[in-house]
Amino acid sequence: MSEILIIYTGGTIGMMSDPQTKALKPINFEQIMENVPELEKLNCKIKVHSFEQIIDSSNMNPAIWSELATLIESNYDEVDGFVILHGSDTMAFTASALSFMLEGLGKPVIFTGSQLPISAIRTDAKENLMTSIEIAKAKKHDRARVPEVCIYFDYKLFRGNRSFKYNSSKFEAFRSPNYPILAESGVHLRFSVNDIRHPKEGEMLKVHKNLVSDVAVLKLYPGISPKVVETILTADVRGIVMETFGAGNTTTDQWFVDLLKTAIDSGKVILDISQCKVGTVELGRYETSKQLKDIGVANGYDMTYESAVTKMMYLLGQFKDPQQVKEYLETDIRGEITVS
Repeated sequence: MSEILIIYTGGTIGMMSDPQTKALKPINFEQIMENVPELEKLNCKIKVHSFEQIIDSSNMNPAIWSELATLIESNYDEVDGFVILHGSDTMAFTASALSFMLEGLGKPVIFTGSQLPISAIRTDAKENLMTSIEIAKAKKHDRARVPEVCIYFDYKLFRGNRSFKYNSSKFEAFRSPNYPILAESGVHLRFSVNDIRHPKEGEMLKVHKNLVSDVAVLKLYPGISPKVVETILTADVRGIVMETFGAGNTTTDQWFVDLLKTAIDSGKVILDISQCKVGTVELGRYETSKQLKDIGVANGYDMTYESAVTKMMYLLGQFKDPQQVKEYLETDIRGEITVS
């Protein structure tokens, strides 16, 4: 019989409306179980670890990601898979971070939550929780069907580092436009076998907990001033995620290129990702991005914003040399980018 560890961090799934104030307040996992008696019908054992301090996902940070990685590491040999209950607002950040931290992962780590509390009549929480457990315990030839860090929401399973939250008012909260879904829940669970990553033969789990959050974000807009750009580029950080236009394009004004080059020459790593949700950065395709490539800006291809930020944190924790960080930013290490 499969054994699954559920890690309850918080989020809307574990909220209940206060009868007097009508405000949502957190409940413990035992109360969640009371609302899903169907869990007893699943053919698996369920272990539970509940955070002592229930966390609103807006308060997520690298220290909590490290705690989650430690929990997975310490229980890895004892269970067949993990389901992490998490607030949806920053779920894609946490899933992306964990994907980089858990090298050689051979078991499912499924993030899920809900848009409505589990006690609500029309809640999406029950289906999300039940199916996440089903996916976490799914095996074929005694191997996990989906040995990845994933997000399950509204009948679809997404690769964690390819996903982002796009809607706060529909059950369909997440999308992954640049990579296919890994599974879909209907009458049967249908797995997209060719799109699922598996560890290399003999590869063992290696957990990386050193994340460096010295990262700034430069989001471009028409008319952005030299003062604004300089303030961000001279901040006391090692990495900068730059959100550009279209296929990675920026203004060609000399002051802008000079500021970027000065930052890179000082040892900072600048990663170019697009503000577009669909498509990829193609440095050098247009005149407006050729100079970026020439001065050493890293190509983020089709990385999500969430993945770009957390991958930068992970690589800054692994390498001191900016050139090594740049090299791995442009390399697909956990299925986070499509490099043609």
